This record gives sequence, structure tokens and C-alpha cells, in this order.
Amino acid sequence: MQRILLVLTAILLGAITAAALWQHGYWGLLAGQFETWGGVQVLVDLAIALTLVLVWMWRDAQATGRNVWPWVVLTLVAGSFGPLGYLLTRQAHSPPPPTTMPSD
Repeated sequence: MQRILLVLTAILLGAITAAALWQHGYWGLLAGQFETWGGVQVLVDLAIALTLVLVWMWRDAQATGRNVWPWVVLTLVAGSFGPLGYLLTRQAHSPPPPTTMPSD
């Protein structure tokens, strides 16, 4: 179910992004964010959120032995497509077994 939601999110985001790129171009998407303080705030908020996601991806990739660099580059170039791709290609792994205290 989670994978279906991720795929649907990626498809919807892709459609919205394609329409915006067709109408405004890549630089046109960014230029509009600098026209008002509200736009700047949204851009800064997005940068903070994606930075937090990049930190999570980095740690998760280290824990699972994945190469995070393609997803980092995609995130820096295409925003949320990086984390969505990372999550779509992430293999579910079982949590480590609980540790028990040795008895005296």
C-alpha cells in the first residue's frame, strides 16, 4: 500500500512539474519564488525540509549499505523526486533483534 502511494505521489508530482516546466521553464520556476517574501519563505522552507530528508537518506543509506549519491544529486537538481526515488527503490529490512541483558 505504501509503495502505491509513493508511485501515485511521484506520478502526480511529475504531471504538475511537467506542466510547470512547459509553461515557465526551469529557471522560471525559481524566479517566481524571489518576487515576494512569501515566495522566498516557501523556497527556504523547502530547502530546510529537503536538507532534513537528505540527512535521513544519508543515515539510512549507511545503515543499509546503499549508495546515496545518485539520490542526493537528484534531490539537489529535482527536489522531491530524489527522496521519492530513494523510497521507491528502498528494500524493506527487518529491524535488528532486541538485545537482551546477560543475567547474573
